[in-house]
Amino acid sequence: MVADAVANWKSDAQPIARKRSGGRSTRVREAVLRATWEALLELGVDALNFSEIGRRAGVHGTSVQRRWGSKENVLFDALLSFGSQSIPVPDTGSLRDDLITMSQTLSAYFATPIGGSILQMLVANADNDRAFADHRAEFLRIRFDAMRVMIRRAAERGELRAGIDEETALDLALGPLYVRALITRQPIDDAFIEGCVDALLQGMLAKSPIA
Repeated sequence: MVADAVANWKSDAQPIARKRSGGRSTRVREAVLRATWEALLELGVDALNFSEIGRRAGVHGTSVQRRWGSKENVLFDALLSFGSQSIPVPDTGSLRDDLITMSQTLSAYFATPIGGSILQMLVANADNDRAFADHRAEFLRIRFDAMRVMIRRAAERGELRAGIDEETALDLALGPLYVRALITRQPIDDAFIEGCVDALLQGMLAKSPIA
């Protein structure tokens, strides 16, 4: 399942149609972001640089650097523009199965060279780079919103007890994955994922999933 999730991430992460009107500046921006996305999938994060992005986009690498300031900024801008569909939201009919499936997909993504590098960028110090902080916040918001959809579906199905705080539930659902991926570096296997999901659901479901 993990291997399938990684393969799906690469094959399904197609450009999102963000309709924009405008002149040359808009066209150049879209060319740069598309070039960044294609280079990222083909070469990985480490080989990504302004010269390669500029070559693929048909502009000078120095122009890309001046506009985005850092490799991290252009990378996250490309991810937001073209990669937001890379983590599909499961709809299995049960919150437990949805959370397990999503966690397995995220774990597989973290285990790829691209996913691992992006995780490291997420924790980079952005205090002096407002653009990077904004891109990082938007990237994380998209992931949290995917989990939020699953929680709201469960509420509509009557699975959840009254008074569930969405933000707390989201933190508890994603927190263990990020702790293992970024801090302890312990494996995120199916047993760990299922244990975390069941522990979370003990406090969320109208009826406990565990006998």
